[in-house]
Amino acid sequence: MVDRSTGGLSRRDVLRGGAGIVVSMTAFGLLGSGAMAQEQTFKIIHPSFDMNWSPYRGGGAALRWHSLWWASPMYFDDKGQVQPYVFTSWEPNADWTQWTFKLDPKAVFSDGSPITPADVKGSWEMGSMPLTASQRVPLVLAGVVGYDELSAGNGTELPGVVIVDDATIQVTLKAPDPIFYMRLANHLVPISKVSQSRGADGNQNPDWYMPEGGVISSGPFKLVAMNLDEGTVAWEPNENFFGPKVKLSRIELRVIEDSVAATALLKSGEAHAHTALVTPTIVDDLGVEFSQGTEIPNGQHFYFNSKTAPFDDVNVRKALILAVDRKEMMRASFPKGPHKMAEQILVGVKGVDPDWVPYPYDPEAAKAALAASKYGSPDKLPRIIFAGIIAPAEQAAAQFAIEQWRQNLGITAIELKPTLDNFQPADVHIVRDDAGSRVPDATEFLHTAIHSSSSVAKNKMNGYSNPEVDRLLDEAAPLPVDDPRRDELAREAQRIFREDYQLLPWYIEAMSRWALANVKGMEKNLDWQVFAPWNIEIT
Repeated sequence: MVDRSTGGLSRRDVLRGGAGIVVSMTAFGLLGSGAMAQEQTFKIIHPSFDMNWSPYRGGGAALRWHSLWWASPMYFDDKGQVQPYVFTSWEPNADWTQWTFKLDPKAVFSDGSPITPADVKGSWEMGSMPLTASQRVPLVLAGVVGYDELSAGNGTELPGVVIVDDATIQVTLKAPDPIFYMRLANHLVPISKVSQSRGADGNQNPDWYMPEGGVISSGPFKLVAMNLDEGTVAWEPNENFFGPKVKLSRIELRVIEDSVAATALLKSGEAHAHTALVTPTIVDDLGVEFSQGTEIPNGQHFYFNSKTAPFDDVNVRKALILAVDRKEMMRASFPKGPHKMAEQILVGVKGVDPDWVPYPYDPEAAKAALAASKYGSPDKLPRIIFAGIIAPAEQAAAQFAIEQWRQNLGITAIELKPTLDNFQPADVHIVRDDAGSRVPDATEFLHTAIHSSSSVAKNKMNGYSNPEVDRLLDEAAPLPVDDPRRDELAREAQRIFREDYQLLPWYIEAMSRWALANVKGMEKNLDWQVFAPWNIEIT
């Protein structure tokens, strides 16, 4: 189930033998040449052929490397503390409806020109426009006055963003938001030179971020090569970077989709890091340090489609949750870590419920629930489609759950689909995906996961809605972060959600380094970013 073969060789054969050498000759040959001799050439393996590296995409695997070449307003460090970057200070008014930000006077782009309030305002407006198709811009700017109109295609400006002077920008919100400054502390809508990135109609210029157009960036590294068909990207130090001096001399990224080949390259030391290597044997293959990391506000789960049969029946959902021994599922998928079994959605924030009652493993109760459903028996259930199963560890967990449902409930008609491309909620009954927050706050976390307005509720649970859950989270949102009621209301909302049996919990995510032990400075934050990429070095 886990140890898949590759071209007649088992996973172990590949890792033990010389196949890694053969793979490495093709994988890094193009990028090697003179750069191979450089001690500080950092080599990354990327798992997918991303054809869109725009910093305004707001998602995809490429997002995980945006901190290399783009500056953000602020950023979270690995302790969950907001640190200044382009913005050096942030100040709310008395009711948190208006925020004033000061820019670092030393902040410049890679061409040496200053980063101005107009670049910030223009970057936010461009990121909000519908043709940008950002996957996560609402997480950052949805509360700003004018965002709704702009994101709907009406206009090109955000009236809620005002340039006060050459070093100050002011933001007016639609409603009080005590944590608005935290929403900006990420690379979801980074700052670009809008005279290059933005066209006369307000939208992104085509391929402006490619090297052929002489892309001007704002982070510690600048792009020097990009061949998306071959899956290669390279960066070198930005000599005009306004932050600390960088330690690497070059960064080279190469796409290798096969996790076995990627592991072989890493094991041989011919690559240093991976974007996201999710395998059950990662600790045995590459050591504890490769994947270790701090717990972040994010978890992976299996969500149920609450609007499509048979999961529109709460007893079916209950039966499938209680029928799975989740401890054993965890052992099947990550036997030695780095992740831990999840019990509740909330993780990595101070609002985690200390009195949470986990779903038990109870096959008899599961059988009773299925019998009490409108279907009554497993043979009456429609065929179940289970999607989002791509990585080896995901396959291991999904196959374990399916076997438990067969053994404990007699359910056999289940089809696994690997991809979420063209995903239509109505066509899928169970989907694997994450739930989390880029802001370390329990109310915000649950708002992005179980509130009826959230993407997870709409798209992963096909329109899940519980008015009482919404009411509690809406009541908590305007409260100050130091008001104990804020976390209490969030916990109450999560307990109500528990009784709706909407997901099979899987694991709490550790923000893995995914880098060899001799790579230093790879600490990441809750935004999946290496928060201080200038510190990366090979020792």
